[in-house]
Amino acid sequence: LSTYSGLQDFDPEDLVGTITNIKEEIKKLSQYHSDLREIFKEIKNKYDENAYEELLSDEYVRHQFYSKLSLFLRTLKLALSTLDFEKNTPEDTVNKYKEDAKFFLKLRVSVKHRYSDDVDYKQYEAQVQKLIDRHITSDEVIKITDLVNIFEQEKFQEEVDKIKGKAAKADTIASRTAKHINENMETDPVFFKKLSELLKQTIEDYKNKRITEAEYLKRVQNIKEQAVSEKRNNLPEIILDKPIAQAFYGILNEEIEENVTNAEIAVIIDDIFSNYVLDNGNPVIDWQKNGNLLGRLKIAIEDYLFDAKDKFNLEIGFDEIDVIIEKCIGVAKKRYV
Repeated sequence: LSTYSGLQDFDPEDLVGTITNIKEEIKKLSQYHSDLREIFKEIKNKYDENAYEELLSDEYVRHQFYSKLSLFLRTLKLALSTLDFEKNTPEDTVNKYKEDAKFFLKLRVSVKHRYSDDVDYKQYEAQVQKLIDRHITSDEVIKITDLVNIFEQEKFQEEVDKIKGKAAKADTIASRTAKHINENMETDPVFFKKLSELLKQTIEDYKNKRITEAEYLKRVQNIKEQAVSEKRNNLPEIILDKPIAQAFYGILNEEIEENVTNAEIAVIIDDIFSNYVLDNGNPVIDWQKNGNLLGRLKIAIEDYLFDAKDKFNLEIGFDEIDVIIEKCIGVAKKRYV
């Protein structure tokens, strides 16, 4: 570079890290392979694929697996592209690397679907594909598609039916349901928080062997149905056909001692929102960012809650009223769109 660039003050230190010695990289392959297999050292039956998947139920461990598999595959591709590696590495060792690459690639596909992970493989997917095409044979072609939304009942059931084992089916349903709950938490925080806790408890019960695989599957299916339908039990008749008021009702029950008047209060709060944020039945554009509108809305709800406090003899103070207003506005911002 000094000779051909004409740069008199060129510093060789500028090149540090820009060139990699292939032989030095290939030397790391054995360690990367060991690091990958180390994740699964506690598995006794090395042919039990479900045991591998269940061990990866822990999100941290699972992402360690993704990362270490990536390093192993990229280095293996580099090694297999050199004559020196093929000549100087025992055939049994090369075959072992290839077999493990095939097994762990298949495992990655399985756990990605089982636990509804959205992992970005763009940085090395092309290299991995070349590795598979050139050096590793596959039992079958596995088409990776976008995860089916649990609202698409038939398609989702078809996806679940393809999975072997009750626990694997249950994990798939549980992970997809958890994703749905997280995405919709702000639309009805009380309802979805209860479902989230119920789902976590169910998963914990299975991991601690307090319930069978069949019971695990049955419970998560029931939770999934509740999440999709948003069906609640024992609701007052006045809010049965008012889903937004139902969300407000849950908030009121958390902040005020649960009573029959909370449903009536929830309906009135819903009416207040309708009056302020709807124009001919449609939400006012960007009302969520309109400071003046939000200010008037808060005052209207606050005035009503103070009236309700006297009317229904509610034990509620300024702090509780502020919390109710903020939570209700949070729900409305997601619902009135």
